[in-house]
Amino acid sequence: TLLEETVARLEGLVARERILILTNAEQEAAVRELLTDLPKENIVAEPAKRDTAAAVALGTGWVAGRDHAATMIVLPADHVITNHAAFQETLMLAAGAAEETGELVTIGIKPTWACPGFGYIEHGEPIHLRKHNDYNAIHRVLRFREKPNPDLAESFLRKGNFRWNAGMFVWCVPTVLGEFNRHAPALADFVSQLCAPGNFEKALNERFSKLPQISFDYAIMEKADRVLVVEATFDWDDIGSWGAVARYFQSDAEGNAANCAITALDSSNNIIFDKGGSSIALLGVHNLIVVRTGDAVLVCHRRQAEKIKDLIGKLPPELQ
Repeated sequence: TLLEETVARLEGLVARERILILTNAEQEAAVRELLTDLPKENIVAEPAKRDTAAAVALGTGWVAGRDHAATMIVLPADHVITNHAAFQETLMLAAGAAEETGELVTIGIKPTWACPGFGYIEHGEPIHLRKHNDYNAIHRVLRFREKPNPDLAESFLRKGNFRWNAGMFVWCVPTVLGEFNRHAPALADFVSQLCAPGNFEKALNERFSKLPQISFDYAIMEKADRVLVVEATFDWDDIGSWGAVARYFQSDAEGNAANCAITALDSSNNIIFDKGGSSIALLGVHNLIVVRTGDAVLVCHRRQAEKIKDLIGKLPPELQ
């Protein structure tokens, strides 16, 4: 699975007992079944949906309670990365930058096309580290840019000083604690409660669901004064969207991509996913996303894919 691959990429860089997995209550049992070699306490289920700022605060509290001076790496589990050596080299460079400068560090992906589905990082001049001689590897972040429209994405690509925001971060614990204190006091207080001896579970169960529901980018990264970006030297793909997932499906001559058997007539550029692997028939439809799970079906136009998250928020809790 992607989660197992994410953990495997850290082999030799981070000891198993220092890896934390954050998941939700619905997925906790499945995650524990997959990662039986991790200590039980290294898999933590969030008791409510609170977006990435709360998740990073939770992870920070877990790490700080064990090593208040630790260097911390935050990685999503929906990335495809095949060059593990280059991945680890990039992380080590980012860790060195975080430790030497005391700043937040993010990993930037050099765009290969003008993708409107990613956030972007605009960077300025390169900086030089005492312990690293590649002057062009690390840059000062000027600003984070929201997902652009196609024309703006094209301009980002032409300018050359924009990187995709992959949601991968590296920092020292005191650095991110300082940013929480400055920009998100409620999250800072939550981290403090988590770190209190013997109080982790109590703080998690009583405080987490009351935290603001906001992304870490909005809460911290876009407000922080000093942020660095390290350019990734590894191959990367984010399959957090259906368009990205479809690149790993079989496609027919008309561009219909599916994880199951399909029969298509006068249909093109559709993405089909069936959890049960059934056969799907298409007639006279184009540019659709069709997803069928055990108890729900999603049908939407590919141009509307970015709004799927908004739609899910309107569903009954049992279907989300």
